[in-house]
Formats: sequence, structure tokens, C-alpha cells
Amino acid sequence: MRFTNIKTSLLVTVLINVSCGGGGSSGGSVTPQPITPPEPQAPIMPAEIGAGPAGCVNGMADIFPCDGISLAKRVSLSDMGGNQGNDSWGWVDQQDGHEYALMGLDNRVSIVDITSPEEPVIMGHIPTQTISSTWRDVKVYADHAYIVADSAGSHGLQVFDLTRIRGVTGEQTFMPDIVYSEFNSAHNIAINESSGFAYVVGSNTCAGGPHMVDINTPGNPMFAGCHDADGNAHDLVCVNYAGPDTDYTGKEICFVSNGYGEKFTIVDTSDKTSTVTVASFNYPEIAFVHQAWLTEDHQYLFINDELDELNLLSPTRTYVIELTDLDDPNYLYVHEGTNNSTDHNLYVKGNLVYEANYKSGLRILEFDDLATDTLVEVAFFDTYPADDLTGFSGAWNVYPFFPSGTLIVSDVDRGLFVLTMDE
Repeated sequence: MRFTNIKTSLLVTVLINVSCGGGGSSGGSVTPQPITPPEPQAPIMPAEIGAGPAGCVNGMADIFPCDGISLAKRVSLSDMGGNQGNDSWGWVDQQDGHEYALMGLDNRVSIVDITSPEEPVIMGHIPTQTISSTWRDVKVYADHAYIVADSAGSHGLQVFDLTRIRGVTGEQTFMPDIVYSEFNSAHNIAINESSGFAYVVGSNTCAGGPHMVDINTPGNPMFAGCHDADGNAHDLVCVNYAGPDTDYTGKEICFVSNGYGEKFTIVDTSDKTSTVTVASFNYPEIAFVHQAWLTEDHQYLFINDELDELNLLSPTRTYVIELTDLDDPNYLYVHEGTNNSTDHNLYVKGNLVYEANYKSGLRILEFDDLATDTLVEVAFFDTYPADDLTGFSGAWNVYPFFPSGTLIVSDVDRGLFVLTMDE
């Protein structure tokens, strides 16, 4: 249905059982780690407040502070049938160019057509395979969605052919095409679209490290191997390497955030039966290595540490690593933001870093030569107007890769934000 029937009932306050915006994985040989209790959430707003559309005028878009970014529409949790938001990703149907947001919720993944940003259409949802979970992660490869959930029993990897939504009228409930069951719960999944391999971390297999799956035949995922040498991993990004270190040109390299392991590892996964740890390193005042992303030339890496702001009372930090020599990564500096919000996920497109920083929302940083700190904030949209402090409410993820330039932000307690950059 077209998203115009906004519910007016007041949503109940939801308390998040968050373990560092992602916490540890379940089961297996992974050792449980102490967690920092999350701060209480602000009451969730009635759905009609801040629903948009609203241009960014004099620093505000409806009730949301902003700079250079406008609210096309907000889709509430209740309209998508969930109680709490988490991850998000995007899909473009190459047949007609339609753009879709895949929004992770505690009990499902919702699929929303955002081709017309001010008129999003909820197409349907893929229910959880087992039980509700704070942590659900989704990625896309070859017109298929791949979904994992943490602390969710024998959930496995749901695989859904997204072309099934073509021609759908009215909101639908979709069952996955197949469930890969070589692991139970898992915290995160990354996909190298250039190689056709998925990497699952935080599962009850591979000592919590990368569990590698061949998805070159998208509907028939096949176990490819483990990298268990470095213990439990929290997140990763894998590429066919094309950076300055010619020793690794063309090899499949994964950059792995090891969470409470207090280290970042670089792994050569070219041979899935014999993976190699290229380097293991850390950086000053390390707390919880949460997530990272490469520049497009593979020369630099940006890292989010999810607990430094909370534990060290620092401003929001973005760590910059030089990768001229993969065997010897070089910590350059840490860029500090203008407030103290906890950071979560970031991505790079061109010379812009898109950061989902929980209570301060979406922050966009522009950079020039990263040999020195040239990062500067050029735009923002704050999905959590109450404050910009530490804590695990607000913006969980941002997806900046739609061809149209439309941005989506998944918010823990306020749903899906469809945003547009101002000219």
C-alpha cells in the first residue's frame, strides 16, 4: 500500500537490550564479554509527528535538526510491523530502476519502495526465521537479500529473491527461498559483490570469525571455509584488492573489526581453504572495534570504535588508517566531531564519509588528502532530537549508494528515514 495512512496512536516506549549496538554473538566457543547497559530511550513519538515531507529550513526539518539534508518521508516502526529498528541496506531493480530500502526490525525485514522518496510504498516483509532479536543484518547480492540475526536460536541465513516483489499490489508476507543452516545465529554478514562470496561473523562456528559462503549461485549458498585464527569478529568489509600494495593486487582481502578483541585484522581470503592473517593491529585508546570502511582507492581505512566516547568521554571519533603496506598498516590520526554521540556504522562514497552516529543521527564528512586530517562535516540530519550524547538510541545505519542520491537511515526507535540532499 502507498504510505499515506499514518497511524496516530502513541507507541509504547521500547527499552533496547543493546550490547554495544551489536554486542557479541551467541553460542559456540565465543567467550561472553561484559557489556555496558544502554541508556533509557526517549519516548517514541506518535507516528504523525516528524513524518514529512519537510525541507531543511533554518536548521530544522519539522522537529529534526539538519543542515543540507531534507526529510522526504519517515516510515514508522508500527507501519512496518516492528517494535525496534536495526540494520538497513538497499536494492535497485535493474529492470525498471526502482529503488528499495530493506529495513531490519526486531521481528522481520521490511521492503519499502522509495523510488518516489516522498511517497514510500511498503511492499511487504520477511519474518524472522525464529524469534525476535535486537540484531538483524541484511545485505544484497545479485537481486537476492541475505539476512542473519543474532541471539535468535537456529535462525541461519535467510535467502530471498527480491525480484519476487515485482508486480506486487498490497503489502505481502514473504517466506525466504532457502535457509542456509550451516550456522545458527550470527551477528553480521558482509558480501564481496565482485567475488560472489558472503562472510558471516559472530556465529556459533569458526570461533566466531568469518564463516565463508559461496553465493555465486545466489539461490544455492555453499559453505566455502572458515577463518578462525583471530577469534570472534564483530564486522568486516571484503574486497578484491586494488590498492597501492602491489603484493596483494587482485587478491580477496577482508578488513575485520574484532570488537572486544581490541584489534583490527587484515585477512587474505583468496584461498578459502587456507586463509592467511596479513596483519593485526590496534590504535590508541582502543575500546571496541566496531566497524570500518575503505576509501574507493583502497588506500585508507576509516574505523568506528563504539565505546570510546562512552568509556573515555571523548567527542565522536573517526580513526584513519593508511594502507600503503597491508603487512604494516599505519595509524595516522583520529578525527573528532563536534559532539559526544556514540558512532555506529559508516560508509564511503567518493570523497564523502556517511556516518550513522546514534543520537546525533546522520553525519556527512568530506575529505581531501587524508595524509592529514582534512575531514570536515558538510551536512547532517539528526534523527534523535533530544540530545547528542552517548548511548544506543537513534541512527543505527545509513545506506548512501542509491543511484538517485536518495539516502536512507534506519533508526532504532523511529523507523526508516528517507532523506534527500539539498542542492
